Amino acid sequence: MQNSRHRIVTVNDSMQTGYRYVLSELTGWNFDDDFIPQLTPKQMLAMGVFGGKYMTDCQDEFPADWFKNARLSPQGHDASLNFFQVSASKPLTYWRQKGWIHEDDPRGWFQWYCRYFMGRRHEDDQRQIRRWKAMQRHVVQIRKNCVRGDFSCRPRQRQAVLQWAYDSRHF
Repeated sequence: MQNSRHRIVTVNDSMQTGYRYVLSELTGWNFDDDFIPQLTPKQMLAMGVFGGKYMTDCQDEFPADWFKNARLSPQGHDASLNFFQVSASKPLTYWRQKGWIHEDDPRGWFQWYCRYFMGRRHEDDQRQIRRWKAMQRHVVQIRKNCVRGDFSCRPRQRQAVLQWAYDSRHF
C-alpha cells in the first residue's frame, strides 16, 4: 500500500460497497493535538481486541503487515483472543441504538481510528476524538485502584481502554 497523500481508497467489504475516501495525510502523522493514542491499530490487533472478529473481512483496506500477527477469529467473537482474555464490548446494535455510529464508519470507533491513522480526515473526527478522550475516566480508575502491572485488576476495564488505544500495561 502506498504511503502518499491524496490517494483514494475504495472499500468493498460486508458492511460497505463502493465507499470511497481520500487519504489527505501521511500514515501515522499529523494527528489532532488533542488525540495522542498510545497504540497503533497494528499493535492493538496483535495484542487482541474485540474478540478477534472486528477486522476479519476488511483486510484489503489496510496494510497487510497490520494483520501479520493479528489475533483474529473469522468464525466469531472469541474473548480468549483478547489481551486480557475477557469480553469488554457491547454488540454493534447497542452502539447503533445509542447513535454513536457514523454512517461512513459502520463498524464504529476502531474503524474510524484505522482510517484516521491511515490519513483520512473526516467531518466526524472531533466527535470521535472527544469520545476517545472520555475514556480517560477509565484510565484514572485503573490507576487509582490497581497496582502497576497487576493485569488481574479490572481486566474488563483494561480491555476496554485497550480497545480505545490506551495501553494499561504501563499504568
